[in-house]
Amino acid sequence: MPARLLSIPAVAAALDVDRRTVYRFIAAGDLPVVDLRTGPGRSRVRVPVAGLRRVHQPPRRRTAGSPPLTQTISAPSPLNKE
Repeated sequence: MPARLLSIPAVAAALDVDRRTVYRFIAAGDLPVVDLRTGPGRSRVRVPVAGLRRVHQPPRRRTAGSPPLTQTISAPSPLNKE
């Protein structure tokens, strides 16, 4: 059975991200692509459905004693001068 290929807008919808973010994932090597040439100097890329699993990982669970997954940094407000 051939691999199912998704367009960039379909990948963006599946991952709930902007189309530009999908291109960033591709440039970073996080998403595999299949290049379908449609003419000289022109290409049309598709992403295999199986490649979405690399990017769409469930969030990690914290265990007791582990540091938080995000860190909040507060900076003094320039509007609140004392």
